[in-house]
Amino acid sequence: MKIACIGDSLTEGRPGVSFFNILKKKYPDIKFVNLGKAGETVKSLHTRLSKNKLDQDYDLAFLWIGVNDIYSRLLKVQAQPITRNSEEFREFYEHVLELVMQSSKKVVLVSPALIGENINSSNRGLLNLSMIIKEISLEHKNTTFIDLHEAFTERLENLRTTDYLSTSVGRLVKDVFFYRRPKRVDRLAEERGLHLTLDGIHLNSKGANIVVDKYSQIIEGFQSNN
Repeated sequence: MKIACIGDSLTEGRPGVSFFNILKKKYPDIKFVNLGKAGETVKSLHTRLSKNKLDQDYDLAFLWIGVNDIYSRLLKVQAQPITRNSEEFREFYEHVLELVMQSSKKVVLVSPALIGENINSSNRGLLNLSMIIKEISLEHKNTTFIDLHEAFTERLENLRTTDYLSTSVGRLVKDVFFYRRPKRVDRLAEERGLHLTLDGIHLNSKGANIVVDKYSQIIEGFQSNN
């Protein structure tokens, strides 16, 4: 079995805890391919996949993209082009999906999870993107949907959360280089008052395991049906 994980830094696994590495250890007989790239937006992912064609023999492909189309607006430096509105996001997301569907028997569309752990702030924009992605998933055969936004917000709704959100590129770079081990990531997250993330975006161990649990349900369901 061969599985592609396509997306941005959350899939690449830096900064923070890599859910991808946890999946590889959990399923040693499955070949996982990490196609995450830091800073990726739906537009830049479309450009990347158009230039670098995917392998054509994936059994499953997880497509987790979209958070940077909102988060990048909060950063002082925008490394990749972002979509201007919901209509353009939908257009480019569908283009990306077409490319991924050509390579895989089944594609799993994954909603963005969080922008900050205060679920009443910037996460309203993510709710809109999640709805768009879910609608797209219902329009195609051999696709399914994981609502990570719902999974993360449900976990946070009864917890005391902070407004911490890293919007400094320098801070992000420092986290990449100095916080690679899960224990260090989790310790810093706790110091910042965060439950599921390192910085409001990237995952700590608890957040990574939420993703692993959701992905595992799809993987095991696919295995049992094939």
